Amino acid sequence: MVYGKKKYAFPWFGMDIGGTLVKLVYFEPKDITVEEEQEEVENLKNIRKYLTLNVAYGSSGIRDVHLELKDLTLCGRKGNLHFIRFPTQDMPAFIQMGGDKHFATLHTTLCATGGGAHKFEPDFQTMAHLRLRKLDELDCLIKGVLYIDSVSFNGHSECYYFENASDPEKCQKMPYNLENPYPLLLVNIGSGVSILAVYSKDNYKRVTGTSLGGGTFLGLCCLLTGCSTFEEALEMASHGDSTKVDKLVKDIYGGDYERFGLPGWAVASSFGSMICKEKRDSVSKEDLARATLVTITNNIGSIARMCALNENITRVVFVGNFLRVNTLSMKLLAYAMDYWSKGQLKALFLEHEGYFGAVGALLELLDSAEP
Repeated sequence: MVYGKKKYAFPWFGMDIGGTLVKLVYFEPKDITVEEEQEEVENLKNIRKYLTLNVAYGSSGIRDVHLELKDLTLCGRKGNLHFIRFPTQDMPAFIQMGGDKHFATLHTTLCATGGGAHKFEPDFQTMAHLRLRKLDELDCLIKGVLYIDSVSFNGHSECYYFENASDPEKCQKMPYNLENPYPLLLVNIGSGVSILAVYSKDNYKRVTGTSLGGGTFLGLCCLLTGCSTFEEALEMASHGDSTKVDKLVKDIYGGDYERFGLPGWAVASSFGSMICKEKRDSVSKEDLARATLVTITNNIGSIARMCALNENITRVVFVGNFLRVNTLSMKLLAYAMDYWSKGQLKALFLEHEGYFGAVGALLELLDSAEP
């Protein structure tokens, strides 16, 4: 797919500086001519080789190789799109690296979105002599989602759902065609959560949000279990039993609450059983991690369902880095949306999860280039 018609000097980056993670996308041109390669300055060659020949950068930077988009055409140039992430707490080291590699000698503006684009702007100027072009994160999110879905994931569907989400034996991931996406409810789960109603590529609004998001899950798990990384918290949760921590409807009613259609297995009070010392003494760290994951996920699903009903939207797309390697939450959301809506709402997911804001920033860079 061709995007844009204007020319802009390499390198092409887009950044989304979130509260927990920084997401960076980099377009690697694969159609460089012999003349261009001869004229290419050493700094640009070094940056291109450094980013594309490594899968890890320092102690915390990761290139998600499995997400790489191959053979894209952007602004008439063919190349691959790379996806890189690192913790926001390491942002000063990244800015310093930009200064050390003389990034400012290549071009002086970097398109960035997310709260960190505002927070770190003075550091970019003083440490790396780089000027940030700050972009609205929700504009970038929508733009990135629509673009990535339109180009597909290397010939495969970007969008998918879980069939038979309530049955672990039969549950399977299935492709979904988002060719005519409107209207849709877009639930972006990062450190916190923003929920957008999208009626067209230019007509959308932020409906609501919640402060209980991925940052809450990790923060509580660090406090309750002593873990230190998202991956560690998810690993613990995968081996835990949240019903030992939560108070269920059947713990209160002895079974279902039939009048209002509440099954006995439904959570009546998250962490409600922890008021009892005996139960506190019997739960494991894994149980606490699982209960934390279920609490955060159920809250997001409940708010999303209410928003979908209010906006009269049946397709709900969940994105954001909270869902990275987090099949547990995706299946919980898929089941909850289907069960509580009696099959009226469908939970959809996207392969590139938390990178859409960065992609939108890259597209804004190319759109704003001088002809």
